[in-house]
Amino acid sequence: MVSAASVGSGGIGTAFSKNSTSLGIVAGTGGAFNNSYIILGVSAGYYVARGLELGIDLQHWFSGTPSITKLSPQIRYVFTQTKVIKPYVGAFYRRTYFGDVNGSSLADQDSYGYRAGAYFSSNNRVYIGGGVVYEQYSDCTAVSDCSITYPEILFTVSF
Repeated sequence: MVSAASVGSGGIGTAFSKNSTSLGIVAGTGGAFNNSYIILGVSAGYYVARGLELGIDLQHWFSGTPSITKLSPQIRYVFTQTKVIKPYVGAFYRRTYFGDVNGSSLADQDSYGYRAGAYFSSNNRVYIGGGVVYEQYSDCTAVSDCSITYPEILFTVSF
């Protein structure tokens, strides 16, 4: 499971507002290649219009073989018209880099996907979100799965 915490800038009540920024930290665990990994990462986003965020995520998976690094530009739109529940949709491209395994390396992999979910607010500054992410791998083989669907949990504070 991977979760993220984001901090927005620009003043109280400016979450998802034009010219606000978000910074996030990703921490969690995951599995690949029959290994368990510790996942650490950072993300940054900028709202180019109310509710429309352009961002980038960087994750590193370690404690397993091979090491895995994921770089992912993304776009997300948050429907800000409602007061308490703010639905979001988004899309991303991801480039995954693999470390060496016993002197040989795996080919880097491209994927793309989309996400949908909602942020819930208890006040103007704190948002907790959850949703579903679907990811499709570009060059998959018949031996492996070509797509994956997983949950995401988000925690955002605006100040």
